[in-house]
Amino acid sequence: MRPHRALVVINARSRRGSNDVTAALEVLRSSGMEVLALRLDSPVEVEAAIREHRALVDLVVIGGGDGTMNAAAEALLATGLPLGILPLGTANDLARVLAIPPDPVAAARIVVVGKRRRIDLGRANDKLFFNIATMGLSARLARAMDRRTKRRFGALAYAITLARIGLGQPFHATIRTGSETVAVKAIQIAVGNGRYHGGGIVVHEEAAIDDQLLHLYALEPHSPWQLLRKLPWLLRGRHSAIAGVVTLTAPAIDVLTDRMLPVNTDGELTTHTPVHFTVLPQAIEVFAPA
Repeated sequence: MRPHRALVVINARSRRGSNDVTAALEVLRSSGMEVLALRLDSPVEVEAAIREHRALVDLVVIGGGDGTMNAAAEALLATGLPLGILPLGTANDLARVLAIPPDPVAAARIVVVGKRRRIDLGRANDKLFFNIATMGLSARLARAMDRRTKRRFGALAYAITLARIGLGQPFHATIRTGSETVAVKAIQIAVGNGRYHGGGIVVHEEAAIDDQLLHLYALEPHSPWQLLRKLPWLLRGRHSAIAGVVTLTAPAIDVLTDRMLPVNTDGELTTHTPVHFTVLPQAIEVFAPA
């Protein structure tokens, strides 16, 4: 039986994408894999590379952050190729939810072991996402975040940027599931497929990336001091225990807003409201610890 053939795609513009990953590639090759390694300058090139080499490889290993994984989602779904992850980004929330270590060599060993699991994908309008889709505050953060700050400060860059831009103006939204309709005034609405976002913030305490559900929370207007007091609960995803936070769980959710708002999926601005969210159960296969 021939060895597995792996396409390894490194996003050179991710936070640690310029690091030397030779040792991680050697882990793959020493297991008997044939490795085709590409270093690309943009997440946009990742999808094209996967589609171009789909008939030549048995698996894809992507080195980058959550934005890079997001850029690859359509190609992974279309080709059916299993995904290995080398976490080289800022937040690395998908790697976190899959318990993949941040060290690229250790992450490569997980691919070599070969344990796989199927995970869900979320869809916001026509855009796929792994972890989270947001509108309001997080989308403003994504637009305001500069690459230099992310490279220098990592996950702390979110707090630094938030201190610079403030909480922003609230908006009115109507949220619909198959069984209920809720009207809210919010500074942020987040819809999670995975468990983490923003470098380890829990989407919802019961969320899992394979539960075939979407978990929504809407954060009503708060002062910075109120948010600071509630931060421990927000970070742990205990939104239902906090006054001023609306939560919903469903396999499909619609959000309509009083003005068109950009929607951030996995850290990238990709669509806008009104937005129809759905979950694609067990959509792709990933290499992860047992």
